[in-house]
Amino acid sequence: MHVGKQPAVLLVGGTLNQTKMMHQIAGALGDRAHCWFSPFYADGYVRWLAERGFLDTTILGGQAKAATERYLAEHDLPVDDRGEARAYDLVVMGTDLVVPRNVAATRFVLVQEGMTDPEGWLYRVVKGLRLPRFYANTAMTGLSHAYDRFCVAGEGWQARFVTKGCDPDKIVVTGMPNFDHCAALLDNDFPHHGYVLAATISLRETFKYEDRNAFIRMAQDVARVGDKPLLFKLHPNENHDRARREIEALAPDALIFERGHTDHMIANCDVLVTRYSSVVLVAAALGKHIVSDLDAKTLARLAPLQNGGTSCEAIADVCLDVLQDRAVAA
Repeated sequence: MHVGKQPAVLLVGGTLNQTKMMHQIAGALGDRAHCWFSPFYADGYVRWLAERGFLDTTILGGQAKAATERYLAEHDLPVDDRGEARAYDLVVMGTDLVVPRNVAATRFVLVQEGMTDPEGWLYRVVKGLRLPRFYANTAMTGLSHAYDRFCVAGEGWQARFVTKGCDPDKIVVTGMPNFDHCAALLDNDFPHHGYVLAATISLRETFKYEDRNAFIRMAQDVARVGDKPLLFKLHPNENHDRARREIEALAPDALIFERGHTDHMIANCDVLVTRYSSVVLVAAALGKHIVSDLDAKTLARLAPLQNGGTSCEAIADVCLDVLQDRAVAA
């Protein structure tokens, strides 16, 4: 960073959730930095595959990239695709499964996006053999070690990432934008209340196995026990036509929502049924009954810090500290 000059900061989106987080962080930086945005990108053979549509089920293409591009355009945010138009003093991203060359060459702040995948056999193989991190998806979050600071959702998450091998000196508990003021979600206009919400995930779209029929039946069983209505919220990245057919075949009386504010649906439900998904973080913060792949103790430990929606300011301060460290070093 040059003395007397505002630093240039590139904020890289990915999922719509990541992109919204980046927008909030830029807002918190305000006039203390010049901010530009980019959809997520990669180099080498990963870029080649993405440009030819082979990775359209990931944040490198398809619905996720299109949603980020729409969001950036709708909010009239300055875009520098792939960060190629200028040199940057700092890059902020919501994932480090792929770290582009120009990100690795500068200061880099990583921000936790949400829930991470379980550390199963694939995680152990990828980590043990040092294969590309994206093969094990978000279970490998933080293990690039390429960042200067890693902003995480809470102390439970800090301990979890340290256990996996992340440097404790690089981790900062800031809270996580979009998950740090869940009480505000209770004030909403979603018309339904007192139901069981089954939130699907896009396992099959990322080439993982899922017994969707078993999930539908489990949600039905939970609804029957409490004699409650059953609602399904479909994951934005899954095949909605297929998901709707499967639900209608087994649970014809259930309401199905392809779109809508998922967090408001969680706020109004009595029970959330899902798998290993970031939606459990909102439900845990709101004290909802949760049926998922995670036990109650783990959910309590991983509930995100609730700080009244100020995580973006805390992350902006971390970014400025990293920039100041660079200025002093220079």
